[in-house]
Amino acid sequence: QVQLVESGGGLVQPGGSLRLSCAASGSIASINAMGWYRQAPGKQRELVASITYGGITNYVDSVKGRFTISRDNAKNTVYLQMNSLKLEDTAVYYCSAGVKVSRNSNYYPNYWGQGTQVTVSS
Repeated sequence: QVQLVESGGGLVQPGGSLRLSCAASGSIASINAMGWYRQAPGKQRELVASITYGGITNYVDSVKGRFTISRDNAKNTVYLQMNSLKLEDTAVYYCSAGVKVSRNSNYYPNYWGQGTQVTVSS
Protein backbone atom coordinates (compact mmCIF):
# COMPACT_ATOMS: atom_id res chain seq x y z
CA GLN A 1 0.00 0.00 0.00
CA VAL A 2 1.00 3.60 -0.65
CA GLN A 3 -0.23 6.50 1.46
CA LEU A 4 -0.38 10.03 0.03
CA VAL A 5 -0.71 13.22 2.07
CA GLU A 6 -1.44 16.50 0.26
CA SER A 7 -1.01 20.10 1.33
CA GLY A 8 -0.83 23.61 -0.13
CA GLY A 9 -4.35 24.39 -1.31
CA GLY A 10 -6.14 27.63 -0.53
CA LEU A 11 -7.79 30.79 -1.81
CA VAL A 12 -5.92 32.93 -4.34
CA GLN A 13 -6.78 35.84 -6.64
CA PRO A 14 -6.64 35.49 -10.44
CA GLY A 15 -3.05 35.74 -11.63
CA GLY A 16 -1.71 34.47 -8.32
CA SER A 17 0.29 31.36 -7.49
CA LEU A 18 0.10 28.30 -5.27
CA ARG A 19 2.32 25.28 -4.77
CA LEU A 20 0.82 21.91 -3.91
CA SER A 21 2.85 19.18 -2.21
CA CYS A 22 2.24 15.45 -1.92
CA ALA A 23 4.33 13.13 0.24
CA ALA A 24 4.23 9.37 -0.41
CA SER A 25 4.98 6.60 2.06
CA GLY A 26 4.60 2.83 2.23
CA SER A 27 5.38 0.48 -0.66
CA ILE A 28 7.16 3.06 -2.79
CA ALA A 29 8.79 0.39 -4.97
CA SER A 30 5.35 -0.52 -6.37
CA ILE A 31 5.03 2.81 -8.24
CA ASN A 32 7.18 4.63 -10.77
CA ALA A 33 5.11 7.75 -11.48
CA MET A 34 2.93 10.30 -9.75
CA GLY A 35 0.33 12.72 -11.02
CA TRP A 36 -2.09 15.49 -10.13
CA TYR A 37 -5.78 15.32 -11.02
CA ARG A 38 -8.47 17.94 -10.47
CA GLN A 39 -12.26 17.91 -10.31
CA ALA A 40 -14.50 20.96 -10.45
CA PRO A 41 -18.21 20.90 -9.48
CA GLY A 42 -20.27 19.32 -12.23
CA LYS A 43 -17.22 18.26 -14.23
CA GLN A 44 -15.28 15.03 -14.69
CA ARG A 45 -11.97 14.46 -12.98
CA GLU A 46 -9.07 15.20 -15.33
CA LEU A 47 -5.36 14.47 -15.27
CA VAL A 48 -3.51 17.79 -14.99
CA ALA A 49 0.10 16.62 -14.95
CA SER A 50 2.19 13.51 -14.38
CA ILE A 51 5.86 12.77 -13.80
CA THR A 52 7.92 9.59 -13.73
CA TYR A 53 10.75 9.02 -11.26
CA GLY A 54 13.03 9.45 -14.29
CA GLY A 55 11.68 12.97 -14.83
CA ILE A 56 9.41 12.52 -17.86
CA THR A 57 6.50 14.98 -17.60
CA ASN A 58 3.13 15.43 -19.30
CA TYR A 59 0.57 18.24 -19.00
CA VAL A 60 -2.98 18.85 -20.09
CA ASP A 61 -3.04 21.61 -22.73
CA SER A 62 -4.96 24.07 -20.55
CA VAL A 63 -2.12 24.37 -18.01
CA LYS A 64 0.95 24.23 -20.25
CA GLY A 65 3.23 27.18 -19.60
CA ARG A 66 1.52 27.95 -16.27
CA PHE A 67 1.89 24.80 -14.15
CA THR A 68 5.06 22.84 -13.41
CA ILE A 69 5.19 19.36 -11.89
CA SER A 70 8.39 18.33 -10.15
CA ARG A 71 9.62 15.67 -7.76
CA ASP A 72 12.13 15.03 -5.02
CA ASN A 73 12.72 11.29 -5.19
CA ALA A 74 14.81 11.28 -2.01
CA LYS A 75 11.80 12.67 -0.10
CA ASN A 76 9.22 10.68 -2.10
CA THR A 77 7.44 13.97 -2.72
CA VAL A 78 5.84 15.50 -5.80
CA TYR A 79 4.96 19.18 -6.26
CA LEU A 80 2.67 21.18 -8.50
CA GLN A 81 3.68 24.81 -8.93
CA MET A 82 0.67 26.74 -10.25
CA ASN A 83 1.25 30.22 -11.67
CA SER A 84 -1.02 32.70 -13.47
CA LEU A 85 -4.05 31.03 -11.93
CA LYS A 86 -7.42 31.49 -13.62
CA LEU A 87 -10.98 31.21 -12.32
CA GLU A 88 -11.39 27.97 -14.26
CA ASP A 89 -8.54 26.39 -12.28
CA THR A 90 -10.84 26.25 -9.25
CA ALA A 91 -11.22 22.59 -8.26
CA VAL A 92 -10.31 19.93 -5.75
CA TYR A 93 -6.82 18.75 -6.63
CA TYR A 94 -5.91 15.12 -5.97
CA CYS A 95 -2.44 13.68 -5.77
CA SER A 96 -2.00 10.17 -7.17
CA ALA A 97 0.66 7.49 -7.50
CA GLY A 98 0.85 4.69 -10.04
CA VAL A 99 2.75 3.37 -13.01
CA LYS A 100 3.82 4.48 -16.46
CA VAL A 101 5.09 1.45 -18.40
CA SER A 102 7.06 3.33 -21.08
CA ARG A 103 7.75 6.84 -22.36
CA ASN A 104 4.79 6.68 -24.76
CA SER A 105 2.34 4.85 -22.50
CA ASN A 106 -0.45 6.34 -20.40
CA TYR A 107 -0.17 7.05 -16.70
CA TYR A 108 -2.28 4.71 -14.55
CA PRO A 109 -3.07 5.84 -10.99
CA ASN A 110 -3.38 3.19 -8.29
CA TYR A 111 -3.38 5.29 -5.11
CA TRP A 112 -5.02 8.59 -4.19
CA GLY A 113 -4.51 11.41 -1.75
CA GLN A 114 -7.33 13.03 0.20
CA GLY A 115 -7.66 16.07 -2.07
CA THR A 116 -6.99 19.75 -1.43
CA GLN A 117 -9.26 22.65 -2.43
CA VAL A 118 -7.90 25.34 -4.75
CA THR A 119 -10.18 28.35 -5.16
CA VAL A 120 -9.34 31.18 -7.57
CA SER A 121 -11.56 34.18 -6.93
CA SER A 122 -11.42 37.98 -6.79
